[in-house]
Amino acid sequence: MTSINWTEEVDKRKEQLIRDTQEFLKIKSVLDEENATADAPLGKGVKEALDYMLQIGKKDGFTAKNVGDLAGHLEFGKGDEIVGILCHVDVVPEGDGWTSPPYSAEIRDGKIFARGAIDDKGPTMAAYYAMKIVKELELPLQRRVRMIIGTDEESNWRCVEHYFKHEEMPSMGFAPDADFPIIYAEKGIADFDLVSAKREDDREEGHDVEVLNFSSGRRYNMVPDFATVSLDVFKAQNEILQRYEEYKKQHGLGGECHVDSGMLILEFEGISAHGMEPDNGKNAGLHMSRFLAGLNIDSSANQFFEFTCEYFKDSRGRKLGVAFSDDITGDLTINVGILSYTKQAGGRLGLNMRYPVTTDFEKVKAAIEKVAEVEGFTVENFSNSKPHHVDENEFLVQTLKKVYEEQTGEKAELISIGGGTYARSLTSGVAFGPLFPGREDVAHQKDEYILIEDMLKATAIYAQAIYELAGK
Repeated sequence: MTSINWTEEVDKRKEQLIRDTQEFLKIKSVLDEENATADAPLGKGVKEALDYMLQIGKKDGFTAKNVGDLAGHLEFGKGDEIVGILCHVDVVPEGDGWTSPPYSAEIRDGKIFARGAIDDKGPTMAAYYAMKIVKELELPLQRRVRMIIGTDEESNWRCVEHYFKHEEMPSMGFAPDADFPIIYAEKGIADFDLVSAKREDDREEGHDVEVLNFSSGRRYNMVPDFATVSLDVFKAQNEILQRYEEYKKQHGLGGECHVDSGMLILEFEGISAHGMEPDNGKNAGLHMSRFLAGLNIDSSANQFFEFTCEYFKDSRGRKLGVAFSDDITGDLTINVGILSYTKQAGGRLGLNMRYPVTTDFEKVKAAIEKVAEVEGFTVENFSNSKPHHVDENEFLVQTLKKVYEEQTGEKAELISIGGGTYARSLTSGVAFGPLFPGREDVAHQKDEYILIEDMLKATAIYAQAIYELAGK
């Protein structure tokens, strides 16, 4: 074992690490396909963040490569094998309610606040500085070290797909994009839409309200924190407004209402959270669905909202018949991330399902398709990322356990998550930090931050891990 004091090496570079992290976080790298160009296929901000990492790496003497403007890598060392460090520079939309501007990277109370601070730009910079330390110390390595930089982790993983069509697969590696100590198992992740059959526009008698337009949510993997609906109210408007205010108060929701061109507009404000545990948030779209289902609305809308309330009253898929669980990764979860309904087109639910590593995926899919058929819905846009599980006896896991325990003095427990990290794109890959046990998880939430103390500590852990993995 080397006698290098990794903490001291990080401390020597502390101020520059913080400055570079802040500059990196100031880039609004949210997916923006509407304004995509040939050299920025996922939007200008995402490309700017990729270029930032490639330029800083090139300046520091790493081999830098842009891979089709969808990914890139920074590499140093020699050897036939590669130790991969898998990071991403894209972030989810910032949402509302921030204390300071979400891309100001303001430092308060020892924390850097910004969208992407903990997921995944702060950890990316920590891992980069870890590579930089090992490189600058000119330590002997048996393997190459390569940071693979993705740009589409929060959406469709097109970056990973493109990258590994053109570049080598590391023999092992880690993703600094989740929790410490070591995440060796990740649930399977499936996204799909349930679409209601379009119904004829029948102006049936007897209802008080017609639902014209309803929308909530922008991403499958986020609990939507805002919902809005446009209603044509024929009678009992005052009663509806009273019930609206009572519902908000009862469920702790925000939101405003107003009249626009004769239409009543209602809003709900909930609480966003990562889709891997929907119960950590307040789903504004589901709350609006429940509110609307309790009104005397037109039959087409009623069918959609009744279905939504009935089958998604919990996040474990019980009513759908898919409430599976195992001892490795826990419960199957379903996040209703995108909800929409229009009078003309009908309704659509965008769902993010995370299922245990031992679950028979085909059984789950068949159960959902059966329910959809019975209820007059179709299943569309089904995509599936299989579960990931690395044996705890592998060199990778044992080495990272050793490093973590030496650096922290705490036992390196193996854990599993419902989230999906780039680690699953490697045969032998795990997620490794940066969130330490007991710390608040603020990924995908307003006022997202990274503790500077923890970022520095993670950098030291990553530096030793890189040396231990690549040098032996």
